[in-house]
Amino acid sequence: MSVCISSNFDSGSIDIVDASNLNNVRLRIRDDHGSSEFLQWFHFRISGAAGQPLTLRFENAGKCSYPEGWRGYRAVASYNRSDWFRIPDCSYDGEVLTVSLTPERDVIWLAYFEPYSQERHLSVLGRAAVSPGIRVARLGASLQGRDIDVIEIGDGPRPLWVVARQHPGESMAEWFAEGMLERLLDASDPVAREIRQRATVRLVPNINPDGAWLGNLRSNAAGVNLNREWHAPTASRSPEVQAVQAGMAESGVDLFLDIHGDETLPYVFIDGSHMVPGYGAVNAALQAQFLADLAAASPDFQQRHGYTDDRFQDELLTLASKWVAHRFGCVSLTLEMPFKDNDDAPDPAVGWNGERSKRLGGAMLQPVLAHLRRLDQK
Repeated sequence: MSVCISSNFDSGSIDIVDASNLNNVRLRIRDDHGSSEFLQWFHFRISGAAGQPLTLRFENAGKCSYPEGWRGYRAVASYNRSDWFRIPDCSYDGEVLTVSLTPERDVIWLAYFEPYSQERHLSVLGRAAVSPGIRVARLGASLQGRDIDVIEIGDGPRPLWVVARQHPGESMAEWFAEGMLERLLDASDPVAREIRQRATVRLVPNINPDGAWLGNLRSNAAGVNLNREWHAPTASRSPEVQAVQAGMAESGVDLFLDIHGDETLPYVFIDGSHMVPGYGAVNAALQAQFLADLAAASPDFQQRHGYTDDRFQDELLTLASKWVAHRFGCVSLTLEMPFKDNDDAPDPAVGWNGERSKRLGGAMLQPVLAHLRRLDQK
């Protein structure tokens, strides 16, 4: 049986330069569909290599969107697409990412991060749709006609919005959304129960289904970065953002969480909206307390490392969390999780992964509830 590399499946992405020499398999990370600006995501299958040493060289790693993200990075792999582990033998020389492994079985999948499939997305929607008091609705359609889904939990007066996967390669965001949803649906959880009484949570687990299916890192089917479209989305470029904004205009927003992953920083952190004009002292204080509450709820979260306040200049109000803060005058936050590991709590076997992202999603309910209580005391 000859060795074969393939990626023609949900979120699959890789270009093969030359796979004839197993000691020097030459690969290239593919551009996002519709854009030559974004590239970093990969996801592919190797067949027929059991027991054979492989050396994979990603020859254009140094030309990717975030080349510094390869330093200290270890690729993820799975034999069954359920249990993912880190490959220990990975190195980056400033130009080429080299991954060496000897597969134990005939088929192995490799990816930039633990994938989150469209099939799992639909299964989660199905479980939510039959849960008592939960509503699953369609906000609109993507450029390629895929559904933009929202799950509505609770019947309280405070409108909360959570959006995940604006950047489709940041699959940890949808793992986070699943963990948050699971806890919100737990009828025996007193924190979830009180949140459902005080608020209506509208959770968009994947705002960019086209990009996720196509194996894109940061863009939709048109090659557009949705998190630079919030100031003026259009039907031809970013109908996904238009659909969510229409839902927000109807409900209002009292708290917004935009869930992401960061390629370079090996930490969990939040980028706030205190630099947005008009955010005000009250929201700044509420934001600071929210971050302190999250740190108490999850040791995986920290406040020492993150983005500087001047990271986004003229494009500030093109970003979701900044636009929402400006438009609705509420606390509005961007959560970032690592593609690598959390250096504050490293796990050599899996690094940061889907399960840890889910746990963080569940832990997020504690600061959300505390925030709701403060709003109701104002």
